[in-house]
Amino acid sequence: MSATARSATRPLHLAAELGGPPHYDAPHYIRLARLAERGRLDFVTLGDSFARPGPDALAVLARVAPATGRIGLVPTVTTTHTEPFHVSSAVATLDWVSRGRAGWRPDVSTTEAEARLFGRRPAARLAELWHEAREVAEVSAKLWDSWEDGAEIRDEPTGRFIDRDKLHYVDFEGRTFSVRGPAIVPRPPQGHPVTVIDATGAEARAAAVRHADVALVRAEDPTTAREAREELRDRVRAHGRDPERLRVLVSIPVELHTTADAVGLATLIGDWCGQGAADGFHLRPADPGRDLALIVDGTVPVLQHHGLLRGFYPGATLREHLGLTRAVNQYARAGRAS
Repeated sequence: MSATARSATRPLHLAAELGGPPHYDAPHYIRLARLAERGRLDFVTLGDSFARPGPDALAVLARVAPATGRIGLVPTVTTTHTEPFHVSSAVATLDWVSRGRAGWRPDVSTTEAEARLFGRRPAARLAELWHEAREVAEVSAKLWDSWEDGAEIRDEPTGRFIDRDKLHYVDFEGRTFSVRGPAIVPRPPQGHPVTVIDATGAEARAAAVRHADVALVRAEDPTTAREAREELRDRVRAHGRDPERLRVLVSIPVELHTTADAVGLATLIGDWCGQGAADGFHLRPADPGRDLALIVDGTVPVLQHHGLLRGFYPGATLREHLGLTRAVNQYARAGRAS
């Protein structure tokens, strides 16, 4: 399929990482996010880990949210050594303060040194950690749904704040935690913030198959990327999910020094898209301050000129950018069925 034919059937999605050396000033991240927004990127990610110093990614993007208007905001959130109830609340809060532009990228903490920072338990095997991450993703979705739409009444004459019939206990029992619920934060604007998982590793891929809205894969050629996308879609289908609701983005490192390198990146993206390699690209700049500007001013215009990338945001929420519908509330659906 040619690049032109591909653009006629589905849009190309583009995202970028804002990482690099940690900065402790909010204007740095605000400037980068606004730059990505000017380029009409779907979302930006901000990596995080207990293994390195730096500000908390989720808190940083919560600060970026009111300073931006359309760009999606996706922090890495470590699910190991953290409380799932608090994780769910924090991600839901990001969706509220961004007016429906939040996502989250679950990740795990693997080392004994990181475990000692908390002192709760020793480091566990990777399979166990990703099993826990899957449970965190599952219970987070339940907590986001524990408030139905319209649960808030705020009726001063009667003194009723909520409709108790629209609040639900989740009563979740996992291997390492239990959560009763309901949430303390009302249902997020998107229903569920977008779940982004780096699906390169086998254990992480198993989590992506079950829970991801966006799966990131690392590949060095379009054939490998296409095979990864096809495998993910097949496994998603086998788990009873609609593969058309999964976006697979190739995550590639980018180091640009001139506009001519930026144009070359557009050519590469166009070639890979023409071979059906992915639904889009997640770009990881070596130097975000330098490379992101070249991407926005050099790569993006070429992609737009060839009809591969839209020149406007199709809506206000991250789900709308990705062509995904608002998440259905599992408890409201059960109530209607009964």
